[in-house]
Amino acid sequence: MEKQRTVRVPVELKGIGLHTGEKVMLSILPAPENHGYKFQRIDLEGHPIVTADVDLVVDTKRGTTLEQNGVRVHTTEHVLSALYGLMVDNALIQIDGPEVPIMDGSALPFVDAIESVGYQEQDALREYFDLKEILTFEDSEKNVEMLAVPTEGGEFRLTVMVDYHSPVLGTQHASMYTIDEFKSEIASCRTFVFLKELESLAKAGLIKGGDLDNAIVLVEKERSKKELDDLAKLLGKEDQDIKVEGIGVLNTLKLQYENEPARHKLLDIVGDFALLGKYMRAHILAARPGHAGNIAFAKVLKKKMAEYRKGVKHIDLLKKPLLDINQISALLPHRYPFLMVDKILEIGDDYIVGTKNVTINEEFFQGHFPDNPIMPGVLQIEAMAQVGGVLALSKVEEAEKYSTYFLKIDKVRFKQKVIPGDVLVFRLDLLTPIRRGIVQMGGKIYVNNNVVCEAEMMAQVVKDK
Repeated sequence: MEKQRTVRVPVELKGIGLHTGEKVMLSILPAPENHGYKFQRIDLEGHPIVTADVDLVVDTKRGTTLEQNGVRVHTTEHVLSALYGLMVDNALIQIDGPEVPIMDGSALPFVDAIESVGYQEQDALREYFDLKEILTFEDSEKNVEMLAVPTEGGEFRLTVMVDYHSPVLGTQHASMYTIDEFKSEIASCRTFVFLKELESLAKAGLIKGGDLDNAIVLVEKERSKKELDDLAKLLGKEDQDIKVEGIGVLNTLKLQYENEPARHKLLDIVGDFALLGKYMRAHILAARPGHAGNIAFAKVLKKKMAEYRKGVKHIDLLKKPLLDINQISALLPHRYPFLMVDKILEIGDDYIVGTKNVTINEEFFQGHFPDNPIMPGVLQIEAMAQVGGVLALSKVEEAEKYSTYFLKIDKVRFKQKVIPGDVLVFRLDLLTPIRRGIVQMGGKIYVNNNVVCEAEMMAQVVKDK
């Protein structure tokens, strides 16, 4: 079970906003467990917070813009990709302006800054979004296609194809086989723009902070010296000698990789998917992606995450358990014939999923309707409570010194009999945050995706050993 982590101490970067051209200071600060990523505009009264949430995206033109309560943060994708790519779960990102600094056009300055201060492991467990089905997205107008498929090894994998029908860019592919490759293979890849786009963006009052040091400028046709001088004036770079030999890259800039533009598109996907708030276990395949498509597909994925949280329809009963029977026995005091949990499949911040195989060899079938074996309802509730006890004890240090005791059971309903051969799947959710050891949970038991029992319960976690 992986623990969450944050940065060890605050780290500061200074730069300019790509589109606003304004100087800005950005600080990445440690944040508590389950905080996620949040931006804070310290230049505004009250230092308002903007949560990094895909549902708060309001603009995707040339970058990803978030807005909450009327407060905006522009160009969030590069710093978020650095945090997500380094598996930093929690961070407060303070900025004294409206836009994240562009730095060199990649995520590497943010990666280097974070690694310079190191990490602080936290007590809470890292929660993953395990995709269990194939999801698709298509934007026919922009010719964008995206696909998400489950991965056998549980990695976050990305494959990108870009094709702008351009003589200089051509068709490019890039892949990231695991999140561990982000730092070495993806983080340094810079943003890119076509020269024709650069001119229109400048005339529209954007890219005021643009420079040849923070973007790859692709030139698709030969330009005269006068055209390049006019471009330099338009960009406010009259003092720079802008040149290009035929078609290629402005100022004959050397690419770090032949497919650096495709790798940067992959970097953008990482940053935009950070807005999901969870690490993914899935393979994302994207053709001609951009911020608009990334965000639209991320919303599809977030909706699927919500569906998974509401039930157990997509639980893979054959996958390796998060906790096996030996690990469960180390947490719970129950023993045969009263240990009624076989496996724990998932543990989140506020929920747990476990299973029990019901067999004819259960002790209680000898005397409970032996000619028509039915699992007693009270034992179903007991089994549900034991799964809840694992959730409660997973939140405390030295769990072996604690016990969980019932205080109340309410709203119990039995909807279908449980018989030998059934596999019980338990899903329990916290109804309120755990405070002073008091745990309030709502639980359901499923057999073949049908609810057979449900209840609400209250318990207390007590240190008694």
